[in-house]
Amino acid sequence: MLTLDKVYHAGFVLKDVIRKTDLIHAPKINSESDIYLKTENLQITGSFKVRGAYYKISQLSDEEKAKGVIACSAGNHAQGVALAAAKNGIKSLICLPDGAPISKVEATKGYGAEVCLVEGVYDDAYNKAIQLRDEKGYTFIHPFDDENVIAGQGTIGLELLEQLPDADAVIVPVGGGGLISGVAFAINQLRPEIKVYGVQANGAPSMVESLNNGKIECLDNVATIADGIKVKEPGEHTFEFCKKYVDEIVTVSDDEISSAILALIEQHKLISEGAGAVSVAAAMFNKVPVKGKKVICLVSGGNIDVTILSKVIKRGLLKSGRSDSINIELMDKPGQLRDVSKIIADLGGNVIAIHHERSDEKTDINGCYLRILLETRNYEHIFAIRQALTDAGFKIVE
Repeated sequence: MLTLDKVYHAGFVLKDVIRKTDLIHAPKINSESDIYLKTENLQITGSFKVRGAYYKISQLSDEEKAKGVIACSAGNHAQGVALAAAKNGIKSLICLPDGAPISKVEATKGYGAEVCLVEGVYDDAYNKAIQLRDEKGYTFIHPFDDENVIAGQGTIGLELLEQLPDADAVIVPVGGGGLISGVAFAINQLRPEIKVYGVQANGAPSMVESLNNGKIECLDNVATIADGIKVKEPGEHTFEFCKKYVDEIVTVSDDEISSAILALIEQHKLISEGAGAVSVAAAMFNKVPVKGKKVICLVSGGNIDVTILSKVIKRGLLKSGRSDSINIELMDKPGQLRDVSKIIADLGGNVIAIHHERSDEKTDINGCYLRILLETRNYEHIFAIRQALTDAGFKIVE
């Protein structure tokens, strides 16, 4: 049974192991509210997961430790278990989905764990880990549906109340639900007037669907750039905790997540993975009632693969109006490209790519297409450029 005493005990056990991560003021995230960022992306191993993993392993019996531990993970829990096992002198085997970012796989190996890649998503890795546990006798360290793991994550709630005692709300990423269960439980026990909101990716809304239907649901498939919360089915414990202690869980799109990652990089020089940025996306796009409130966004992890990061930045630029692609149908005659370029330059747009091609059988025989990729300031800037081109007689085609 989870108690506040257990959360405090977890805090005591973890005090010399983890970082007490900073709370950073972030006024530009949403100008109508007072936003703060809990930077668990700067935690050791790059994620909050080490809290629950370490506390769980610290509470194992000598017999359980002797058997070694096994875990399944999208990446962050893997690193937490690997580090905790190494510090306790225990063998660890981690099952990861084969689509996990290479950076997370290599980091897990680097902390001393043996890695087993499993075809599919998190839930497939979970099934493989259970199979190996039963075959080999390992002690299984669940990534979220375990009360000691939840107690470890709940230490974040204690830190938040110490760092910003007058907060109105906390926004927390949700995958399987271990993080929000611990944070919501701790806050509810000490400051029940503080709202706790959860956020899932709209391509993996397992907890949202479960709460809406009043029972645990298993999704047929999940798809999101937020690999850390790409979970088909929430846990039994976490479902009950969310039902009891969480005020609301909402969803955000991959484009909104990309915009949040970009905002964290540009405004606060913070690298967040997709799962870590969903809380910021919810605040940026007013998915929860933050207007006029003092709100903490929990940035849960920063372990994003650099190849994914480059794609996310491109998506974020498009979503936030920082980039635009314009297709123009032209008459193929001298001076057309010059005239288009002058309009864009006069309005401060920056051309970064251009493609010119002859028209097809559906257009005028003297026609051609000009496709331009621009760097822009915002949506108003995009509108101004497009309007000026249209006013000058150019035909923009979508």
